[in-house]
Amino acid sequence: MNTDLLVIGGGIAGITAAVEAAEVGKKVVLVEKEHWLGGRVVQMHKYFPKLCPPMCGLEINFRRIRQNPDVTVLTGASPTKIEGDADAFKATINVEPRYVKGNYSELQECAKECPVEVTDNFNFGMRKVKALRVVNELAYPFGFFVEKEAINDPAMKEFAAKYDCIDLDMKAETVEIDAKAIIWATGWEPYDATKIDNLGYGKLPNVVTNMNMERMASAGGPTKGKIVRPSDSKPITKAAFVQCAGSRDENHLPYCSAICCMASLKQNRYIREQYPDAELHIFFIDARTPGRWEDFLQEVEGDEKTIIHRGKVAKIEEAEDGMVILTAENTLTGMLEHVTVDLAILATGMVPTVDTTLISGIKRTEYGFIENNNGSAIISAGVAAAPKDVATSNEEATGAVIKALQIIGRS
Repeated sequence: MNTDLLVIGGGIAGITAAVEAAEVGKKVVLVEKEHWLGGRVVQMHKYFPKLCPPMCGLEINFRRIRQNPDVTVLTGASPTKIEGDADAFKATINVEPRYVKGNYSELQECAKECPVEVTDNFNFGMRKVKALRVVNELAYPFGFFVEKEAINDPAMKEFAAKYDCIDLDMKAETVEIDAKAIIWATGWEPYDATKIDNLGYGKLPNVVTNMNMERMASAGGPTKGKIVRPSDSKPITKAAFVQCAGSRDENHLPYCSAICCMASLKQNRYIREQYPDAELHIFFIDARTPGRWEDFLQEVEGDEKTIIHRGKVAKIEEAEDGMVILTAENTLTGMLEHVTVDLAILATGMVPTVDTTLISGIKRTEYGFIENNNGSAIISAGVAAAPKDVATSNEEATGAVIKALQIIGRS
């Protein structure tokens, strides 16, 4: 396969880069490891500050992809080797099958009978799902697949023997791609909150992360959009947001992930919409809401039932009846504060998903992000380059395309 531009990563930055390059007449191959596009954005409930659902922006780009023959999308695909340099890259891509055949209606009936359940990684392990499934109703490309972890399950093999809609003997394909430029937009993973022992994640059921919260608030999530205590599904009367959970901490992530403060302010609204009388607490080291985001902060500060604390939470412990107790030092008064709530939400940071072992010449920052402007013809975009919000990721993707066009134009 020959192309002008290879885009690795099908999140918001990768999608934007692909469609903008294709719309100026360049051939693009977009590679995504999951069986759907959208990355972390498609897991969100709403964007800030407008608080509109992510499909507001994604659907427009999906339509641009569908309508443009210059974009080739490979899902379930990951690069295994990249060789060469500007104007002459050769990439080896492994493409995993979906392990299904037949039309949608047949697969829909087949899925009802599927006996195997797996952890729902799309919802961060908050529920079990059928191993044969569509990830959600907004998935693009839309269609069924079998979760890879179920392929060798004896029950799944027995099930596949009875139904023609599943073929577990399908093999991965290897695709060789010659490209003139590469945009690396592999996005991010949430920091593993189980590593933060003092905050109780993984041990206390009513301590969740900010990404758990996005899925709880989503109509397609494990609670169908109702925000409740995970331990017993009771309504929320008090909740607390714990900023910099593992971030700006030399023992975990020494850097700021840029968007966590805004995300918690947004999620504060999620709870307020469902529970007008709930008491909400936000624990900041300092609120980082520069520029136009300051208005958003002031609006939340104006909520009489939202209490802002200046201080970092030192520990979270279990209390009676499933409640949890947060302990923090108020840096304004020097006093310890103890707050008991139904639900604690940890604002964990962004960890770059960057595999630079595939090709030499890529430099990484001390925090693992890709350094741009280093003379490499591989250009990073989105959170592969640094923590940022969706709008900035889109802007950066456009800039990456301009750099790629300069490289392509020299060939």
